[in-house]
Amino acid sequence: ADLLTPGAFLGPWRLVAIDGVEWDVPDSEQNAAAFGYPGGGAALPKARLVSISECSSHAHLAAAIGPVVGEGSGEQSLARQLYPTLQGDQLLLADSNFYSFEDWRLAAGTGAQLLWRVGVRVDLPLIEDLGDGSYLSLVFSRQAHTRQAKARIVQAVKEGRQPHPDQARLVRVVEYDVPDRGLEAERELICLITTITDPRTVTAEQLARAYHDRWEHEVSAAQLKTVMRGPGRILRSKSPDLIRQEIYGYLLAHYAISALICRAATNAG
Repeated sequence: ADLLTPGAFLGPWRLVAIDGVEWDVPDSEQNAAAFGYPGGGAALPKARLVSISECSSHAHLAAAIGPVVGEGSGEQSLARQLYPTLQGDQLLLADSNFYSFEDWRLAAGTGAQLLWRVGVRVDLPLIEDLGDGSYLSLVFSRQAHTRQAKARIVQAVKEGRQPHPDQARLVRVVEYDVPDRGLEAERELICLITTITDPRTVTAEQLARAYHDRWEHEVSAAQLKTVMRGPGRILRSKSPDLIRQEIYGYLLAHYAISALICRAATNAG
């Protein structure tokens, strides 16, 4: 995508998203040992793919493949392999599953901007109301896990001092709910944090709208698994190395097709 591609950018930042998906693989001894079986009595081993894709074109820009069980099998673990590929002109969208202070710090350290959803257990004290429906807050590391430690850091920041980067990071918070998600009692609060702290650059409403482009990654995953591979089909290879090659083959083919479609759509206006 380029600057003329509709929906590709929010201000100067290219919208990209990270998420994971699982692939059924043949039930060979090698595949079972390398990838494992998910819980619930699954009949087939599964490989986990975590990737960063461009929201507008659906093209996958970086990917990591791993097991679904055991050490290092979670989406967060695979995502850590991908954060170093981020670039300064990108805005990375992520669901709450990817948040931890350490991962936030790792991804933000690349120079890319971040817009991630966080769960209700993340403590987000008010530092400054920004007047557009968002406010400045802090996220804390495990080093500042006590109420007293957090209070000291909050007070220091309110007095104009910068927090130690190993203890806390300044973020901007955008909270909202979606009015058509069901009955009033069923409405789910969506809480986003971002590294874009200046409301003059991007408004809270623009950030909330941009976050929902994260679902374009779901579209991209469906194109890979359902359209290209075919519904109900499993990968063919019986060795882990060939499974990885097969998945990367799908990713490369999907990238080429996505780039072609995006170029045609951009040229058509």
